[in-house]
Amino acid sequence: MKIVIGDLVNFHGIKGEVKVLSDSDFAEIRFKPGNVVEINNTEYTISGYRTHKGFHMLTFEGVTNINEVEDLKGKPVYGEVSEEEELAEGEYHYKDIIGLEAQLLETGEVLGKVVNIVETGAKDVFVIKGKKEIMIPFVEEFIPVVDLEKGIIQITPIEGMIE
Repeated sequence: MKIVIGDLVNFHGIKGEVKVLSDSDFAEIRFKPGNVVEINNTEYTISGYRTHKGFHMLTFEGVTNINEVEDLKGKPVYGEVSEEEELAEGEYHYKDIIGLEAQLLETGEVLGKVVNIVETGAKDVFVIKGKKEIMIPFVEEFIPVVDLEKGIIQITPIEGMIE
């Protein structure tokens, strides 16, 4: 199954290296040299991968000049979901969480929708946008319920967390 794993946003240098903006989980796996990505209905085999200033920098086999890839700017980058990405219980792909409705567990009050996930190093933080934007760490104490079938997460905030 192919999914969007980023967007080709620019180039680096004149030898065809591309900048990909991705908030994808498993980036190191998805952009591993040897993997194939699809951009604008064309497949490219990754020959080099590194990170630079928050971007994923890719080079492709057979691409040696910026002119060969400049028409790809602004296009989504597709990749295959691999077996290495199998998740343990309680783990989720970002694409499954973003868009879920956030509710208070006790009252069912809707706070908004999950619009982003911020990686902090320790725990991911869900960004919820409703009347205002709130950030909730993804720990069971604060987000005890993730129900993908119902399309919701339920939150038990501590005092001051959502004010």
